Amino acid sequence: MKIKVSSEELTKRELSASHLKKAIDAIREEGYIILGNIVSHNHLDLLNEKMTQDSHTIVSSNSDRWEGRRTTGHLQQGAPPFAPYIFPDIVANPIVEHVSITLLGEGAFNGFYNGNTNTPGSTQQNLHMDTGHLWPNLNPSHPTASVVVNIPMIDVTEERGAIELWPGTHLDGDVSHHLDEVTEEAQRKVRPPVRGTTKKGDVLIRDMRLWHRGVPNLSDMHRHMIALVHYVGWLCRGRPIRYVKGCEEAFKNSRVDPHATFLDEPYDYLFDYRGPNS
Repeated sequence: MKIKVSSEELTKRELSASHLKKAIDAIREEGYIILGNIVSHNHLDLLNEKMTQDSHTIVSSNSDRWEGRRTTGHLQQGAPPFAPYIFPDIVANPIVEHVSITLLGEGAFNGFYNGNTNTPGSTQQNLHMDTGHLWPNLNPSHPTASVVVNIPMIDVTEERGAIELWPGTHLDGDVSHHLDEVTEEAQRKVRPPVRGTTKKGDVLIRDMRLWHRGVPNLSDMHRHMIALVHYVGWLCRGRPIRYVKGCEEAFKNSRVDPHATFLDEPYDYLFDYRGPNS
């Protein structure tokens, strides 16, 4: 499902009551929602240029740690964590945060700032969840405790490797974190997957338990997609998210706790990767 966010909502920095209900209901029932055109195209263009340069650095590196990801074409790649590449409508988007706070409650925090790049010629990933269920074997499973906020840089078509999503599967509480082919085929007969196609400026919010996978990018363009993860406030927090001093202003109006620390010097953000909430 996609919501076309109005100019009035952008000005007010929150969704209307009807749109907010649709967004919350969609995440709870389907496992995802797309919010239309809420990120500046100029900001995305600047990030896309830099992240494409960074992708070439990763692919040409000699790091054994990245060999598998280079082979499959799905790179764990975050945006540069320093000015001028940190923007409020990406790290603390008010429309996104309105949804997250309503869904997860006051005290929600961000535990991740990284991303995924689907490179030209990539292969298909195995079907998976980004996290398991807090209390397994419940059907339907427990309410949403964490959401992934995906922000692509460009129009994402099926040709460019739009993510495959399996609606409603976040509520299947009796499956393993690692999904096998038998489970996949059984679910396909019940309800087949959809593709998360988005326009430039759109944001995809999905329950972390929703079944999904990266698919081949048949185009000649890198598809960069930033990921934040918003957690319910009572979950354990890991290390703060690292940014470089000089971009603190971007977080000043955040309703979701950015859980951030600001370093004096840049660090090797491409190769010194830390997983969500680690």
